[in-house]
Amino acid sequence: MSRAFTKEIDDAPAPPVPEHPISAARNLVTANGARQIEQMVAVLTEQVTSTSDSDVLAGLKRDLRYWEARRASMEILEPGPEPASVRFGTRVSIRRSGQVRDIRIVGEDEADPSAGTIAWTSPLARALEGAAPGDMVEFEVAGREEEIAVLSINGAG
Repeated sequence: MSRAFTKEIDDAPAPPVPEHPISAARNLVTANGARQIEQMVAVLTEQVTSTSDSDVLAGLKRDLRYWEARRASMEILEPGPEPASVRFGTRVSIRRSGQVRDIRIVGEDEADPSAGTIAWTSPLARALEGAAPGDMVEFEVAGREEEIAVLSINGAG
C-alpha cells in the first residue's frame, strides 16, 4: 500500500454521529423529570464548551441537541395529592404474579424500571391507566393474560 493512500485514509473525516431518536409521544415529565432534563442540558453545555476533541465533541453536541429538544417539548404534569385512579405521575402499589410491587408512572426519559419508575407509554402503564384501588387489570404479557391487582394509589411526591 502506498503512503499516499494511508495518509488519505487517516485524514478522512469521522462518519457523522447518528441522532438519538425522539419519541413521537407527548413529552410528559414530572417535576423531577424536568429537573433531570435541565441538569443534562447544563452538564452537556459545560462539556461542549470545555472539549476540544472533535470526535468527543460530535457526540456531546448530538446529546445536547437531544436534551434541548426534550426540554423544549416537555410538559410538566403532577397528579393531585389524592388521585382516584392511576394516571401519569401516580405511585401505584400492585400485586402481580403474587408479588407486591410499587411503581411510579413517569416520563419516557426518567423511566428506570429497576428503580420502580416506568414510562407512561409502557404497556404496563397503559394497562393500569384509569384503574382504581381494588380493581383487577388484565395485562397481556408474552402472549398470555395476567391479572394485576391495584392495591393503592398515591399522588405527587
